[in-house]
Amino acid sequence: MLYSLSQYILNAAQGTPWQDPLSGLRVFQYITFRTAGAAVTALGLSLFFGSRIIRWLQRLKFGQDYADKAEEGGSLIARVLSKKGTPTMGGILIVAVMDLTAVLWAQWNTLVQLTLLSVLVFAGLGFYDDYAKITKQSGAGAAAKIKLAVQGALGLFIAIYLWRLPSTKALITDVMIPFYKYPVVSSAAVGILVTVLTIVGSSNAVNLTDGLDGLAIGCTLIVSFVFLIVTYLSGNAMTAKYLQIPHVIGAGELTVFCAAMIGAGLGFLWFNCHPAKVFMGDTGSLALGGALGIIAVLIHQPFLLVIAGGVFVAEAGSVMIQTTYFKYTRMRFGQGRRIFLMSPLHHHFERKGWYESQVVTRFYILCILCAVVALGTLKIR
Repeated sequence: MLYSLSQYILNAAQGTPWQDPLSGLRVFQYITFRTAGAAVTALGLSLFFGSRIIRWLQRLKFGQDYADKAEEGGSLIARVLSKKGTPTMGGILIVAVMDLTAVLWAQWNTLVQLTLLSVLVFAGLGFYDDYAKITKQSGAGAAAKIKLAVQGALGLFIAIYLWRLPSTKALITDVMIPFYKYPVVSSAAVGILVTVLTIVGSSNAVNLTDGLDGLAIGCTLIVSFVFLIVTYLSGNAMTAKYLQIPHVIGAGELTVFCAAMIGAGLGFLWFNCHPAKVFMGDTGSLALGGALGIIAVLIHQPFLLVIAGGVFVAEAGSVMIQTTYFKYTRMRFGQGRRIFLMSPLHHHFERKGWYESQVVTRFYILCILCAVVALGTLKIR
C-alpha cells in the first residue's frame, strides 16, 4: 500500500515544483527500506496492542482453564508455575499485526497473496481448535481429521495453483534440495506431494512445539530470520546466480513479509516469555507454521526448512516415534512402551528435571545451530 501510494505521489509530482521535495519517497522502491519499515511497524504495533489484547482475552474468559498436558499423570519437578488460567488465542495479535504490516509495506504480488491467504486460513482453523478447547474445558479441541483435512486441502490448492500458473510452474515440477544446484526430480506429482507435506508438516510441527513459554515463537523467529535472508537472495537475480540458487521473480517481497513476522513475533515474545502472560494457542502456531511452509515452497527451498527448522522436526518426530512405538509394543506385547518420558520432546526434558527456562534456552541454541547450517547450504552447492 505504501509503495503504491509513494509511486502515485511521485508520478503526480513529476514536472511540478513538488518533484524535488518529494523525491525522497523513492526509498519505498527499495526492498531493504520496506523490510526495515515492516519490522519496526510490526514490533511497535505488537507492543502497543499486546496488553490490550491480553485484557480483552481475559474479559472474554478465553483462558486455559483445563489442565496442561505436561501436568497430566503427576506433577513435574521442573514446572514451577502452573499455566492454568493464562489467556490463550494470543495468536490473534500475531496474525493481525503480521498481515496488516505486510499489506502496508509489501508490494502486492501472487506470492504475497498466497502467503497471506495461508496465514488467514490456518489462523481460522487454529481459532476454531482453540475455541473448542475452551468451551469443552478438557484440552480436546477440533478433531485431528478435520484439522488435517483443512491443512491438506489448502496445501493441495496452493500446489495446483502454482503448477497451473506458467510463471510459478517450475516451483512444483522441479524439486530442489540443499547442497545441489540442479533439480533432483522433475515431476509434477512429486512436487505437489512435497508441497503439501511441507505446508502441512510445518504447520503441525510448530503447533507441537508450542508447549513452553517462549519456545515456539522464539524458534519461529530464528527460522524466520533465515528465510528473510534467503527470500532476499532468491528474489535478486544477481545474487541468486552467484550463489547458484533458484531465482524466483517477486520473492523479494516475501522478505518484507518475513520482517513483519519477525517484528510481530518479537512483540509477542515480550508478553510470552516466562512466566507467560498470554499463549499464542493454535491460532498462532498453526498460522506461523503454515507461513514458514508456504514461504519455503515459494522460494523453491522446501527441504531447507527441514534443516533450518530442525527443532520443529525433532519435536514432531518425537511425537510420531512415541505414538508408533507405543502402538506397536501394545500390539506385540499387550502393553504400550515408551521411548521418551513424554512427547513432544520438550516435555521429555522437563520430566528429566530440566527447568522450563533451561529447555527453552537450550532449544534456542540448537535452533540457531540449525539456522547456521541452513545458511551454509547457500554457498555449498
